Amino acid sequence: MTAREIIVVCLVMLGALFSVLASVGLLRMPDVFTRMQSATKAGTLGVACTAAAAAIHFGRTFTAIEAVMVVFFFFLTAPVASHLVARVAYTSGSTLWKRTIRDDYAKDRAKRTQDVARSTADSPPAPSPPTISE
Repeated sequence: MTAREIIVVCLVMLGALFSVLASVGLLRMPDVFTRMQSATKAGTLGVACTAAAAAIHFGRTFTAIEAVMVVFFFFLTAPVASHLVARVAYTSGSTLWKRTIRDDYAKDRAKRTQDVARSTADSPPAPSPPTISE
């Protein structure tokens, strides 16, 4: 086995490990917000390792460029998608974990609601933020 093959095997194994950790995190984390963190971070690292392994294995410039582009777009889009899913989950009333100690979005949302209410006199009331479950 050559050094190149050993590196490819290590990267594939590392990518698989990150993907398994993301899956375990999805099953073990207590609420949607912590599950998303597990899925996005470990999933992104898993894809990056697997794409790097593919680039090294095939050894072609075009494949390496494709792998870099896959990783780049994954790094670019995963945080944005995660943020949007979290925002929708929060506004739709998903309960926070009982040990959650900070809820910065509630303050920001209350301030924005007050600003909107001031600017438009007949605006409908905003839904209440989700409560921390016990």
